[in-house]
Amino acid sequence: MSHSVNRATMEALEHGWITSASILVPCPWFPEAARWARAHPEADLGIHLALNSEWTAFRWGPLSPVDAVASLLDPDGYLPLEEETVAQRAKLPDVERELRAQIERARSAGVGITHFDSHMRALFGSAGLFDTYRRLGRDFKVPVMLPRDDHPQGVSLSERDLVLDGVLGIEPGVPPQGWAEAYEKILAPLKPGVYQLIIHLAYDDDEMRGATWDHPDYGAGWRQRDLELVRSARFKQFLKDQGFVLVSWRDLAKAAAH
Repeated sequence: MSHSVNRATMEALEHGWITSASILVPCPWFPEAARWARAHPEADLGIHLALNSEWTAFRWGPLSPVDAVASLLDPDGYLPLEEETVAQRAKLPDVERELRAQIERARSAGVGITHFDSHMRALFGSAGLFDTYRRLGRDFKVPVMLPRDDHPQGVSLSERDLVLDGVLGIEPGVPPQGWAEAYEKILAPLKPGVYQLIIHLAYDDDEMRGATWDHPDYGAGWRQRDLELVRSARFKQFLKDQGFVLVSWRDLAKAAAH
């Protein structure tokens, strides 16, 4: 998304504070992420397939020619602010063309893609979008993020799908002083299974404050607190005490192949 996000995420991957990340290919700081990916081929990196652009002061558009994917654009020529707009307006051929363009851009830039997921769950907005999402995973032979209990009405998962028991994260409303406690409250009750914990990393700097100026949820301060959480001795000890085993998407793909 930005240099601030890249810098924090790269640091967290290099230190083992997180085990995977996914890349927003249409964003302006993609070349930096791709350069890092080429230098770290062991990193577990997916593509954060994007059909919306949610920040009012920091926007991005499609990679495809705009006249070829007109149903994906807002009146200003960007991907729309709201993911609900995608489900309402996007034509599936335009969706597939754009997502394939994002995947191919990453591949041609030297990113070793380990998985796909969906930016702000836009691809979970209809059965058609979801089917496109799953099919891209099969076509490119990588797993896609599929929570067991989160998919469009009328869609059923199959034995071909690599399914997660849950996708977890904190919601708006958590006070800064209760950050660690909120994550621990989410994780402590979990039964044995395979889960993804989604965090949003960045530094609370001028760049991130400018990009997220009107959106404190998932904004600059939020992301700094997430970074401080994952690098803290307290959180590492909590995961150890709870018996969590940190894995990557490569690990899951290998396990599913057996």
